[in-house]
Amino acid sequence: MSRPEHPRVAALSTLLAEAGATGQVLELPGSARTAAEAATELGVPLGAIANSLVFDVDGAPLLVLTSGAHRVDVPKVAALLGVPGIRRASADFVRRHTGQPIGGVAPIGHPEPIGTLVDIELARHDRVWAAAGHPRAVFPTSYEELLRLTGGTAAEVGDGPVTLPESVPS
Repeated sequence: MSRPEHPRVAALSTLLAEAGATGQVLELPGSARTAAEAATELGVPLGAIANSLVFDVDGAPLLVLTSGAHRVDVPKVAALLGVPGIRRASADFVRRHTGQPIGGVAPIGHPEPIGTLVDIELARHDRVWAAAGHPRAVFPTSYEELLRLTGGTAAEVGDGPVTLPESVPS
């Protein structure tokens, strides 16, 4: 496989290799900005996409890697953290804390470590796909590897299935 062309994706590919990740970064011809787009591009179930969502917890970032087939239950996550509330982060907040754009936030490669919750629903899939620092780049991994790479905490973060468009495999 050739080295990724985008500098951020190439840097993330190197970080993944150094961390002992088993999969290689793929740059897709189409967008993987959303879980549904990534599932369509890869031809995999929506639930096998590790959707990277950044939340603002009193000015500190929280990364939630959730199954693409679920929505994050914000009150449930706030309760897990023992805080009164959390909110979706702005694009500027995401870029400042991850160094990556919304739609391409990888589980690793941030300027500073970010607390991470990893949705237990991802464990249903032998292979899951995560963003690789750019809205067209992804890499295959496993639930266990995501926990290891991120130092994240396994958590039930979803509020049930997302309604799938007919064009997305289920």
